Amino acid sequence: MKRLIAGLLLWSIGGAASATLDIQHWTTSNGTRVYFVETHQIPMVQLMVGFDAAGSRDPGDKHGLASLTNSLMDDGAGGMDEEAVAEELASVGAEFSSESARDTAILELRVLSEAGLMDRALEVFAKILAAPAFPAEALERERRRALVAIEQSKQSPRDVVSRVFYDRLYPSHPYGHMPEGNEDSLGIITREDIAAFHARYYTGSNAVVALVGDLQREQAEEVAERAVGLLPRGRPAPPLPRVEGSRQGVYVEERFPSQQSHLLLGQPGITRDDPDYFPLYVGNHILGGSGLISRLSTEIREQRGLAYSVYSYFISMQREGPYIVGLQTRNDQVEEARVIALDTVRRFIEEGPTEEELQAARNNITGGFPLRIDSNEEIANNLLSVAFYDLPLDYLDTFSDKVSAVTVDQIRDAFQRRIDPQSWVQVRVGPEGQ
Repeated sequence: MKRLIAGLLLWSIGGAASATLDIQHWTTSNGTRVYFVETHQIPMVQLMVGFDAAGSRDPGDKHGLASLTNSLMDDGAGGMDEEAVAEELASVGAEFSSESARDTAILELRVLSEAGLMDRALEVFAKILAAPAFPAEALERERRRALVAIEQSKQSPRDVVSRVFYDRLYPSHPYGHMPEGNEDSLGIITREDIAAFHARYYTGSNAVVALVGDLQREQAEEVAERAVGLLPRGRPAPPLPRVEGSRQGVYVEERFPSQQSHLLLGQPGITRDDPDYFPLYVGNHILGGSGLISRLSTEIREQRGLAYSVYSYFISMQREGPYIVGLQTRNDQVEEARVIALDTVRRFIEEGPTEEELQAARNNITGGFPLRIDSNEEIANNLLSVAFYDLPLDYLDTFSDKVSAVTVDQIRDAFQRRIDPQSWVQVRVGPEGQ
């Protein structure tokens, strides 16, 4: 079973607050770093393998190659055809999924911890990782599916504004193109391209494993080795190029026959290990990340009724992911909403939050922790972020303390140094003449 990409999967680890998780860590024989949390509440094992093999690794003229590769992994592997793979996993009650965005390509297995069932599932999963067949007919099917999805996205103003925003924000960086590719690039991708991409990036030293479930340490080591042990050691992907932010703002209008205008405003933001992560994260929670009680929502929605939804967030990645302020509003009031959004951000940068706002944000962030790791899958999601971005093993345990330590002065200082609306890319998608 394949699932849709969760766009903010590797960003939202920030909610993990007062966890006490015993994270065990080791490296397999072929260089894969493994992060393991032992839980015995249910007899299940959740295994996630993340590769630095997502859209940012696409060749310049073949955007969508990483996404296609990831989506084809279980369409036949290790001498089994697509139907045999699906039947074997189903016969032991195992669930397989895959996803690929800009930073990380993920393959996931969920299975009962009973030895016989888990062993059969791991055998198939290892073949999917190391020996996918990439059959020609599956490639053509996935290509057609991707082209249909791209055509449908052109009918969505939300998708259009995102595409234009990323293109203008990262004009010469691998983050700038959409991971699913485009009509031209998808048309020239061959099976040989996919096989070569897999051989280069799906290697032991370019992977991390998040493993959570009903296992002892010795069992966990065996599970990890069996899952990724067929992969060649290979070599890690090289560092991505630096993001060069613009010093001059850009305003773009894309014509679209919609009843509302969609606005995205922003700039390159922060990396996952940024030293300003906590002041910016907590500050943005107050500014636009806390729903209806945020500053932006109060100014634009509650006081003026200009938008039903207004928000802001950081997407922190290997390099500086975007800081985004977004809203949708009626076409005849789009300029008013845009100006108020910018004024609200500028005022927050100048003044910072109040002590009352900061305390409410601390309570909200730390108090939401139980909902963030209330299942093996949620723990694994957070664990994969720790693994992929090479965060400290005590990251989850110390998160609430770091949130609680953030001060008004730190937030104001970080926003004044890092956030500059004058340099923002601003994209409006909507009809002409409004």
